[in-house]
Amino acid sequence: MGRKHERTALPGEPQARHITENHEIEARKKNKFIAEAEHKRKLEETELEVGIETKKEKKKKKKEKRENEEEILNNGLALDCVKEGEAVDRSGEICEKKKKKKHKREKEQENLNNGLLLDSVNGSETLNGSDEIGKKKKNEHKKQRKEESFSDGLVLDDANGRETLGESIQKCDENKKNDAIVDGEVRESDGVVVSGNDINDSKYGALKSFAESGLPKEVLECCMNFEKPSPIQSHSWPFLLHGRDFIGIAATGSGKTLAFGIPAIMHVLEKRKNKALKRVNPLCLVLSPTRELAQQISDVLCDSGKPCGVRSVCVYGGTSKGPQISSLKSGVDIVIGTPGRLKDLIEMRVCYLKEVSFVVLDEADRMLDMGFEPEVRSILSQTCSARQMVMFSATWPLPVHQLAQEFMDPHPVKVVIGSEDLAANHDVMQIVEVLEDRSRDERLLCLLEKYHKSRRNRVLVFVLYKKEASRVESMLQKRGWKAVSISGDKAQHARTKALSLFKEGSCPLMIATDVAARGLDIPDVEVVINYSFPLTTEDYVHRIGRTGRAGKKGVAHTFFMKENKGLSGELVNVLREAGQIVPADLLNFGTHVKKKESKLYGAHFREIAANAPKATKITFNSSDDEA
Repeated sequence: MGRKHERTALPGEPQARHITENHEIEARKKNKFIAEAEHKRKLEETELEVGIETKKEKKKKKKEKRENEEEILNNGLALDCVKEGEAVDRSGEICEKKKKKKHKREKEQENLNNGLLLDSVNGSETLNGSDEIGKKKKNEHKKQRKEESFSDGLVLDDANGRETLGESIQKCDENKKNDAIVDGEVRESDGVVVSGNDINDSKYGALKSFAESGLPKEVLECCMNFEKPSPIQSHSWPFLLHGRDFIGIAATGSGKTLAFGIPAIMHVLEKRKNKALKRVNPLCLVLSPTRELAQQISDVLCDSGKPCGVRSVCVYGGTSKGPQISSLKSGVDIVIGTPGRLKDLIEMRVCYLKEVSFVVLDEADRMLDMGFEPEVRSILSQTCSARQMVMFSATWPLPVHQLAQEFMDPHPVKVVIGSEDLAANHDVMQIVEVLEDRSRDERLLCLLEKYHKSRRNRVLVFVLYKKEASRVESMLQKRGWKAVSISGDKAQHARTKALSLFKEGSCPLMIATDVAARGLDIPDVEVVINYSFPLTTEDYVHRIGRTGRAGKKGVAHTFFMKENKGLSGELVNVLREAGQIVPADLLNFGTHVKKKESKLYGAHFREIAANAPKATKITFNSSDDEA
């Protein structure tokens, strides 16, 4: 086959036309690229010009602002620094030159060394040799500056250094943590501290007898078995009966229920006297952290209010809502309840609190510890805005303080019986025994032979967990002891039955979790045994507070294990405060009080035992020859 010959195309043919078109496309692309580059360059020049103009405008505005500020300073609207003699403007942008500052500091130091007082008023320095006159003038000037600052929103500048208004408020809040929110006068007598406005008025004097209160006989009928009011009652009644907001800090077993119960009954009687029709909706509300405590308060108020015709109802979870709803619909004066069930009944629209004008939070610290703060806030928002607030608590932690600050009068009366800090009942003999976990059962049986030999006296055994309560109850029953238990695992009717058997004395040995530790008034409990140490020292104090009530003596025997060593320091402090013997085995765990853990990082520290070996210094050979 022959080879195929190729022929070169002539200029007029299609291939030549194709080459010409390619050249034209390339030329167009090149022109387009040049045009884009030119456009980009013009945009950059424009932006540069705009940037220069913006910069000039900013400088101009800044200059105008500086001139305005200087004009304000010249008119005397800025504050003068008391100590450093410097003018401080609203934004803090104006500063003196470093050289001028240094000169003023040197001059001020020289004046102080000479024993003179530098007082800067409106930019002029006044030297005064008299300390008293100088301090007086300084205080007057400081007061005047504070008033001007609050009205004008300017920066505060105190004598010891500058601080903003926000910092001042923060410092004030920190002081309030320790002091409570009460202001005014303070009086102290027989271990009772009363603070608040107008507390020294004669009408607020402590009561020495029930007759001194001037209350009707039918109201005081419930107090006939007592010789005189308890300290918390004698100090609280005068304030509560005159409508003052009240904070009571007192240990368990001090008569707190009647301290607010009698004024609550009087509040109902006063309201009812002004109205011809019977009240259908409640006038008083008492919130309690636990069902058992709510039932106990209800029993006291029902008995106290019966002679006066004051009706009460107790609402709590674990039981049928039917009877509670029927009581509310029939009309009651006082509602006692736990936050969870009460919130449910409010949402069902069967419990109306709009007319409630007397509110009591009992065991407020425990209520917040159990996580009821959202429910408490929700319930309080449903009550009458013009209400009398009463708070009783065994301790005064910051969350309780903040709640009081939000819902109470800005200047309530505060009565502290004993101490705000963690302190055990001094009528209770505390015995702490360090032992192993496996030996607790046998030791418990030995203690029952010692403390419960008659099997008639009441002994309360505390455990930590619900399952543990059932296990210990079964173990004791197998060993021939008649025992009952209450815990969160049991139905409410079973808990109520067990508690009534223990109170009546039919079964005087009871095993309980911490649900029974707060507020329950179980008469004549002679001995408390802590089979398991609680999670906090506060719970320990409330546990042992079940004995030694109403002036009687009691015994608290506690098992302490190695797992609890983090609380050894706090326990040692409680024992020492109450004048109790601190065992040597407990001291071996160390007396360091555990710091509060960070919410974000947890516990970032290490516990060091008291008998830990001392640190040894390790030195390393710094020779470079060693491999």
